[in-house]
Amino acid sequence: MENFFSHYLTFLAETATIVVAILIVAGGIAAIALSKRRPAPAGQVQVTDLRQQIEQAADRIEALRFDKKLRKAHQKNLKKVHKARKDEKCTYLLDFKGDIRASAVSALREEITAIIQVAQPDDSVLIRLESGGGMVNTYGLAAAQLLRLRAAKIHSTILVDAVAASGGYMMAVTADRIVASPFALLGSIGVVAQIPNFHRWLQERNIDFEQFTAGKYKRTVTLFGENTDSGRAKLREELEETHAQFRHFVEQFRPQLDLEKVATGEAWLGNKALQLGLVDQLATSDEIIVEAAKKGKLLQLSYQRPKSLPQKLGLAAQQSWDKLWFR
Repeated sequence: MENFFSHYLTFLAETATIVVAILIVAGGIAAIALSKRRPAPAGQVQVTDLRQQIEQAADRIEALRFDKKLRKAHQKNLKKVHKARKDEKCTYLLDFKGDIRASAVSALREEITAIIQVAQPDDSVLIRLESGGGMVNTYGLAAAQLLRLRAAKIHSTILVDAVAASGGYMMAVTADRIVASPFALLGSIGVVAQIPNFHRWLQERNIDFEQFTAGKYKRTVTLFGENTDSGRAKLREELEETHAQFRHFVEQFRPQLDLEKVATGEAWLGNKALQLGLVDQLATSDEIIVEAAKKGKLLQLSYQRPKSLPQKLGLAAQQSWDKLWFR
């Protein structure tokens, strides 16, 4: 009898699992179909008072250092200091972590738009930047977004803790000041294109590849066709032209650079980058941020788009699955 009940309970559990899985899949499909009919939900800029966070952390630590009497005196003194502040100056902190497509540019444009609407003459912007570069057009757009701060006469500083190379350095030069940590990697003012070619592999298997174009240089090199010397030469010409524009862009904002030395495609660590003039100061982003918090308000901006229904259902499905199998 015990075996019967045991098998029966196992059967019920397995049946319930299958039913739940079916309902989750069906719900997900329905939600995806519904979401296609609706416009993407609008996001909003989230604002965090970083100075308050920094000071609260320090207050908690210092409160434990003193006895009760000294603690009260310390807290009273802090209140006086905080009350005396006029907070005329405000620093805004943005984060840009770049992938090959510079996908974060969609959030960057919203954050910069918000700052331009409210910034006062003494306000400034810090941008923590981390990117090894990627597509020319999207990183060009990201750099153009940062140039909006210059156009609005808002002082900006790029903070590089790890890497700002190629398209990442293109973004960095738009700022009034570049600060890098000693072992950050900067530079790589160059352009590269690398394309595998499967033409011989297809030939060995008697597979024909046909491509039809209109325009002499619609395709210069190809993945599957036989590449020609003229096609390769045209691609090199295009790369050289892009490199020349990259050099000119850098020269506009950092005229002190010797481009013959630094526009070779090489990248350098922070110390050498400072010697070459690629950066203005060596420090971590934390040092600059804490310094800004002492001088006035410090607000971190982050554009967030709410999760769509399919994304929420996907999260719910994962949580349900975990509960069914791991508890």
